[in-house]
Amino acid sequence: MKLVTRLASAVVLTLGLANASEFTLDKAHTNVGFTVKHLMITNVNGSFKAYDANIDFDTAKKSFNSFSATVETQSIDTGIEKRDDHLRSEDFFFSEMFPKMTFEMKSYEADGDEGKMKGDLTIRGITKPVTLEVEDIAMIKDFDGNNRVGFTLKGKINRMDYDLKWNKALEFGGVAVSDEVKIVVDVQAKEK
Repeated sequence: MKLVTRLASAVVLTLGLANASEFTLDKAHTNVGFTVKHLMITNVNGSFKAYDANIDFDTAKKSFNSFSATVETQSIDTGIEKRDDHLRSEDFFFSEMFPKMTFEMKSYEADGDEGKMKGDLTIRGITKPVTLEVEDIAMIKDFDGNNRVGFTLKGKINRMDYDLKWNKALEFGGVAVSDEVKIVVDVQAKEK
């Protein structure tokens, strides 16, 4: 009986691993973005142009076995060069001292085409746990017959937790930049 149980467990494990695959980012169809409130009245959007990720995705379960990402802080782009230079400075990312920020998944809870990804986010050498909502997981074969996966990661952080503390009080109340930063990452990746 023990032999049958072991064989059954081995088959289940093998079938589970057979659907797990490594994927590489399609950077032409991926965006690492953020939104922050400016002057308490409007949102400013930005993105990072240099990044990479390691993705191990189970296509049968629509679940992540692992996910890690690295973003180069120097590559920040809000469309205004003077503002981007300020964001690269010691007031914010301090890109000269901390050229990269990272995310490392610790667990994933799947719920159909969505889920919750918990992990550690490191900015300016400070690591904090974060939870990212995973939305709209979709899979398809592309024009060349390659398996592709697409999904969106959404979350919120308090920038003060990562020593991104620059701000300016407004004469009428409030501050120039909100503490809350919304993260929105649209990912498309191709199976290796």
